[in-house]
Amino acid sequence: MAEITITRHGQANAGAKTEEEYDRLTPLGHQQAAWLGEYFAQTQGFDRIISGGLNRQIDTARGLNLNGLPHEIDSRLNELNYFALSDSLQDMHGVPFPDSAESFAAHVPQILSHWAAEETPPEIESYAHFRGRIFAAVQDAAKLPGRTLLVSSTGVIASLTAIALGLETHNKAKMFLHVAHTSLHRFAFYDIAGREELYVAQYGATPHLDHPDRHHARTMV
Repeated sequence: MAEITITRHGQANAGAKTEEEYDRLTPLGHQQAAWLGEYFAQTQGFDRIISGGLNRQIDTARGLNLNGLPHEIDSRLNELNYFALSDSLQDMHGVPFPDSAESFAAHVPQILSHWAAEETPPEIESYAHFRGRIFAAVQDAAKLPGRTLLVSSTGVIASLTAIALGLETHNKAKMFLHVAHTSLHRFAFYDIAGREELYVAQYGATPHLDHPDRHHARTMV
């Protein structure tokens, strides 16, 4: 068995309308990363950190890396492009970009169904390619010696969970909506009849935010 730990980046600019606007941590996002780093320093150690190449992922990795661990970049851990997918959904089906938490909850399953149905233009990464690259990234990281922490995003974590549990897009959307910033997730690979199978070992833990003074920092958006 090989096991890997993955965390979501800290809170980013939720009011953004483009990927570029979204891709930066808020002050709370930086604080969430620092608290997670303090928790790791007190409880458990890693040998390296691998993050995606997006600013919010890199800055989270740097913020929690209190012990100066080697930090590598693997762009296979980058998030899906939600804004490009949203534009495609609006162009094809007239579905507007969400403007509230309620409308976002309804929007996510529409986005995932649109993407999985291969209705998007060729310049947008395909659903199959996204699933393949994130699985390969985690699989490769799990084979490294020692303990590795991955820093990624909601869509990556929810998709890995869906792969492990065999979830279709509707139920995958439910996972997508409940990945807190800097939450911890563990996945394990087991060799089943010569084939590596992915299992969920932990989902959505936020031990660094358990103190009552930090409950306000348990954010999803």
